[in-house]
This record gives sequence, C-alpha cells and structure tokens, in this order.
Amino acid sequence: MTEDTRPTGELTLRTLAMPADANAAGDIFGGWVMAQMDLASGIRAAERARGRVVTAAVKEMAFQLPVKIGDTLNVYTEITHVGRTSITLGVEAWAHRARHRKLEKVTAATFIMVALDEDGKPTPVPAEE
Repeated sequence: MTEDTRPTGELTLRTLAMPADANAAGDIFGGWVMAQMDLASGIRAAERARGRVVTAAVKEMAFQLPVKIGDTLNVYTEITHVGRTSITLGVEAWAHRARHRKLEKVTAATFIMVALDEDGKPTPVPAEE
C-alpha cells in the first residue's frame, strides 16, 4: 500500500458486509455504509466529549466504489475540530476485500457531532486532558 492510499485517522469500527445489507446485484446499500460511519463518529466523539453525543450534520459524502457482500468495512475517524459544544470529524470508509487482499477507499465525509447533557441539551465539550 502506498502512502497516498492509506486511511487517515484511527480505526474506530470494523464490520462485515452481509447479504441482508445488499441489493439484488450484491452491492451493499449506501445507507448501511453511512450508518456505520455515523456509529464510528458517535463512538469517537462520545469518547472525546466524555458523554452523550448526537449527529448534527453530515457533509460532502460521495461514494467512489461499491462495498460487496463479504467485504469487511473499516471506518476510520479523525477529530479535526472541537468547538464549544460540537466535534467535527473526518470519516473514511474502506472496504477490505479479503479475496483480493486489497484495501480500497469507498467514501469519506465530514460528520459534526454535538455533546448533550442529561436533559438532552447541548453542553460544552470538556477540555482535553
């Protein structure tokens, strides 16, 4: 793998693409891929916020390649900005195609998560330790 084809960020989620997640042609639904990216964003942002977070926005998502049944979807996240109550993450989805021993970038997007307090209202993100 060359330098320009390496994932950016931290491996946050890995999951297997199953037949139930696919259309008749064997391509995995884009909504399923996006849901996995949202889960990964939530995991990483909740760790940083040390509490509950919700998705506020998803920006600039375009699919470059399909995910196929049997591929392992690897989702990488990188915190790019921390605001008062929000956390912005760069998120990349990569398909590990075991049969071909290849890791290919499927899509990337920017996710904005907001930290919430016990009442479900935006709350400041704590300072980094």
